Amino acid sequence: MKMWKKMAAVGLSATLIFSLAACGQGSDQEGSDAEGEKVTITYARGKDQTGATEKIIEAFEKKHPNIDVKFKEMPADTGTSHDQYVTMFSGGSSEIDVFDLDVIWPAEFAQAGYLEPLDRYIQKDGINMDEYVEGAVEAGSYNGQQWAMPKFMDAGLLYYRTDIVKEPPKTWDELVKQAKENKGEKGTKYGYVFQGKQYEGLVCNFIEFIGAYGGKVLDEQGNVVINSKDTVQGLEKMAEIAQSDYVPGNVTAITEVETDAIYKEGQAVFDRQWPYHYALMNKDDSDVKGKVDVAPLPKGDEKSAAALGGWVSGINKNSKHKKEAWEFIKFMNGPEGQKISAIDGGLAPTYLPLFEDEEVKNASPLFENEDYIEGLKAAVSRPVSPEYPKISDIIQVEVSKTLAGKQKPEEAVKVMEKKLKEVVN
Repeated sequence: MKMWKKMAAVGLSATLIFSLAACGQGSDQEGSDAEGEKVTITYARGKDQTGATEKIIEAFEKKHPNIDVKFKEMPADTGTSHDQYVTMFSGGSSEIDVFDLDVIWPAEFAQAGYLEPLDRYIQKDGINMDEYVEGAVEAGSYNGQQWAMPKFMDAGLLYYRTDIVKEPPKTWDELVKQAKENKGEKGTKYGYVFQGKQYEGLVCNFIEFIGAYGGKVLDEQGNVVINSKDTVQGLEKMAEIAQSDYVPGNVTAITEVETDAIYKEGQAVFDRQWPYHYALMNKDDSDVKGKVDVAPLPKGDEKSAAALGGWVSGINKNSKHKKEAWEFIKFMNGPEGQKISAIDGGLAPTYLPLFEDEEVKNASPLFENEDYIEGLKAAVSRPVSPEYPKISDIIQVEVSKTLAGKQKPEEAVKVMEKKLKEVVN
């Protein structure tokens, strides 16, 4: 089976993530300037350590000499970025023209009136959305309209040192055993590293741990079902690892950025990270170049569970340069921009034909790696609800307390159940 067909299958499973309820309104004003006039647009996204964003902007400006793109770096913490966007957009700010959204934001932002609907732009330029991973397309759709274009999709993966580990662990118990045994090998300081700070990344790790043991936050009907022995078991394993001596002592302050730095310097045997991490670890300045491989996250009693993530791009409803903003999104999230993101940024394309591109396949073994594909297939969604931001905040606070040893997993689950029911109801 061709690689893009495999990815399409992954995309189909991802469609369950997104809730399609209520409606939002956009503006019909494109805000473009006079023909030939130089226009500057501002593009915002989180920190990019790969350099791919700069190359995309450079390539775009070369192709569109009348449009300059100013890059605005947002916080690496997605929750902080979310709140800053809300503050700007709710105040009617036109400072940002184009911005990247976490896959859990589009419905909220569309309903709030922050996004420009893209359907007419897509239709005008004859873009075939069937050439994109279906789940990624659904990520940017809401109430029958397309509000954002797919950029890339993520799933949590287990990274391991091939010069230390012969066979990656299949279960969390095996990971614990190997992390203890191999800590200190080849100059390492830690057996395992993950994102334990109180932010959205913590929710992803929590979903993976409880999912591995059969736990859920909400069921398919949106009912709160977090209080189960499966959820407690998953949180117990997460707390056990967080409080062990084979993870960094400051694990509750670690995000993706710190994980990258620790692993790149050869300080850890295993880590949990997103697909972009692979390319970064194999750059010339990495101490572990050529010594890293990936595997699906370990199983619990139930299965391997990887949090499904990814990003899409949209236009600020209040942008004064919507025509130019669309040109940038069309380039960045189309074949040319996504190819740069794949080759230089290690980001898995959502534009399906790129999985047959020889340069893309040669750029990263991940795009032909069956374990990588299996990792994507193990993806599970975060809670599907229009109240997701509130749900995420509750989980972050209570799980953070648990990892810090301030409350037992059983107590945390009961507290989350009570608070979540108040929000969902």
